[in-house]
Amino acid sequence: MSILRVHKMRADAVIPRYETSGAAGMDLAACLDAPLVIAPGGTARVPTGLQIALPAGHEGQVRPRSGLAARHGVTVLNAPGTIDEDYRGEVQVLLINHGSAAFTIETGDRIAQLIVAQVTRVEIDVVNDETGLGGTERGPGGFGSTGA
Repeated sequence: MSILRVHKMRADAVIPRYETSGAAGMDLAACLDAPLVIAPGGTARVPTGLQIALPAGHEGQVRPRSGLAARHGVTVLNAPGTIDEDYRGEVQVLLINHGSAAFTIETGDRIAQLIVAQVTRVEIDVVNDETGLGGTERGPGGFGSTGA
């Protein structure tokens, strides 16, 4: 099993955890000095009060919580956000309020989920033309090229 090392920068920071035995993600919670209000259409960078060290060969994916999106229209702006293996700063979550009402976040509120996933690194091979890419049934077809 891989290990995620976590440092609480503040006493009131919440250590991420899996809420059920089958959960893929761990909840990330806000860690604030005062309640934070995100106006409709507004965005905010929400601190968690945590620093992490991901296992070698892994990334952290910051994803929305479905309940926030369904009930309030609040989601992760750059979903999924990526935390690189070598990042050691505070974990922060970029949220956007797509809802019609202001949304208030307080310390301890679950605001996103963290997925730890393996990363595959590749070598780059530059080819001279598109035939060097190899053919597929789809070919160069773009959006909507495989059906309605």
